[in-house]
Amino acid sequence: MRFHFRLHRGLWVALAVLALVFAALDINLAQPFGYSDLSSTAASTASLALAAIGETIVIVSAGLDLSTGAVLSLSNCLFVTHVGDSTGSFLAWAVIAIGAGGVVGAVNGFFVAYVRLQPVVVTLATMFITQGITLLIMKQPGGAVPQDFTAALGGDVLGGHVPMPLIVIAVGLLIWLLIRKTRFGTAIYAVGSDESSAHLKAIPTRAVKFWVYVTAGCFYGAAGVFFSAQTGGGDPLAGAGMLLPIFVAVVLGGTPLGGGRGGCLGTVAGAFSVTLIANMLLVLNVSTYYSTVVEGAILILAVLGSSDLRNPLHGFSLRVPRRPAVRVRTAASASVPALSLRQRIHYGMDTLRIALPSFVGLLVIVVLTLAINAGISIGAYFQSLLVLGSFLAVLALGQGAVVLSGGLDLSVPFTITLAGVVLTGVTNGSDAAGAIAIPLVLLLGACIGALNGFGVAHLRISPLIMTLAMNGMLQGAALVYTDGAPTGFAPPALRWLMTGRLLGVTPVIFALAVFVVLAYFVVHSTVFGRRLFAVGSNPVSSEFSGVPVKRILVATYALSGLCSALVGVMLSGFTGQAFNDMGDPYLLTSIAVVVVGGTLMTGGRGNYAGMLGGALMLTALATLLSSSTLPPAARSIVYGAVVLLAVVAMREKRRA
Repeated sequence: MRFHFRLHRGLWVALAVLALVFAALDINLAQPFGYSDLSSTAASTASLALAAIGETIVIVSAGLDLSTGAVLSLSNCLFVTHVGDSTGSFLAWAVIAIGAGGVVGAVNGFFVAYVRLQPVVVTLATMFITQGITLLIMKQPGGAVPQDFTAALGGDVLGGHVPMPLIVIAVGLLIWLLIRKTRFGTAIYAVGSDESSAHLKAIPTRAVKFWVYVTAGCFYGAAGVFFSAQTGGGDPLAGAGMLLPIFVAVVLGGTPLGGGRGGCLGTVAGAFSVTLIANMLLVLNVSTYYSTVVEGAILILAVLGSSDLRNPLHGFSLRVPRRPAVRVRTAASASVPALSLRQRIHYGMDTLRIALPSFVGLLVIVVLTLAINAGISIGAYFQSLLVLGSFLAVLALGQGAVVLSGGLDLSVPFTITLAGVVLTGVTNGSDAAGAIAIPLVLLLGACIGALNGFGVAHLRISPLIMTLAMNGMLQGAALVYTDGAPTGFAPPALRWLMTGRLLGVTPVIFALAVFVVLAYFVVHSTVFGRRLFAVGSNPVSSEFSGVPVKRILVATYALSGLCSALVGVMLSGFTGQAFNDMGDPYLLTSIAVVVVGGTLMTGGRGNYAGMLGGALMLTALATLLSSSTLPPAARSIVYGAVVLLAVVAMREKRRA
């Protein structure tokens, strides 16, 4: 019995948490929890539970999928815009919508399993591509599904004694249990536990990973179909806020992020816990702005509760161990000998090889833009390119440093937003207040990054989970601070810096030149930079070589937070005000500039010059797209495609 408990400890903990949350909610209800409460809770949970089941299957196989919410939105909009009144139409378009999720999963599975790209990068890119496709299908919330369909999936069965959403969830669990009993189900756990050993035992690991993502995509599609019945309409951004609660449900359900363990029954219990916690906040009259704060905190606590402190640093990470690059000194404190002429030439050629493709791409896009827009002012074009590119150039330093260390920072969007709304709210158009507020806002960003670094380095939380949870908490903090409506204006001096004129040039361009020189120096000519490359190449070897790995990681994430806050300040000066989603467009682009600039997502290799070229190239690409007749959604599709192609190209270079 003891062995049985240990084997299913995650499930028992998930059920215990669900019981505690239910008891706490029942105590605070004016009336005892009844059938109507059960029905509404099941209806609110079904989409989350189905999507979380798909995510669990991926995580059990030691993968990861960030495209969950985007696929849910695609399925929802595809179904709503095409379904008719007949039963045949319901069934046909439900199958098509679920199949669309499977197609996205197949794309993910192909690049992860057969092209052998990192799941985080692939699914992040497909997330933006899928979002763009969804916006092409439906530009804004709307549409309606027949009442018969909503009644069928949202009503009651068995004489009004069982809510239909519970049946939907049970069907999802039954499908998983059937999969679990097959050879494919056994292979999922084998691949998640040790892919190399599974391959040696003649398990087709690539095929297993491919079909894992296809299966997960179908579950996301089913979640979108049920969401259509639950809401009665379509929303292209329906899944935008789903990623954080999905991960909370999975981790709270006892599935560890390392793969090979866990299951979907606990995930469903975790999904119900998430819904009940949200209901409890409503019962206690707590603002909904706090929901993402609570979800982020629960995610971190759940990971800590299920983690094994004996695991290596970073636990589930982007990194694949390999030998440190020859040019990196891993000793903690040693004098660096002068490079010979031959070494300098070799290092220069390596730098050129990494950085050159992004600048070649920049040149091609600039020439194409000038050719298409014959009447454009060349001087005005390049000024605009540098001003708009300054945001990505700053983010390239922070996100690039994190990627060089083998991590990833998903807290960039709301670090930017929080910095912007705090600055404009405090200063309200005052230069005197800005002189004090700007340094404090930058310090706030650095502290946020340091907290990320502490969680990654000292608590051994996955960089993705730590920064995703932090982003959710920052989102709630920004909403609470602004009460949903940011106020105030940027200081006039800051607006002049971003939009004024000095010697006929926008002043921020001079500041950008200084920043680029300092950034290159920090990354490539300091002890911190050398240690950063060492940690990214192999943290274990670096630790044995005397490199203070944990301190370097904390400093790296602090640098990323500082750069994100600086972008928030710059954006406030550029627009004059701040708004609650001002940082959203910079999640993919901050990663894209790093990848396009030649930096390996596994860490240990890259160059800031290439990242700068990537920043300017993507800015030029955005400018070209904005001047074309392509719809705005196409930009998201192009960005995602560019990231995928860049990662494939860098992978080939690494193998060369």
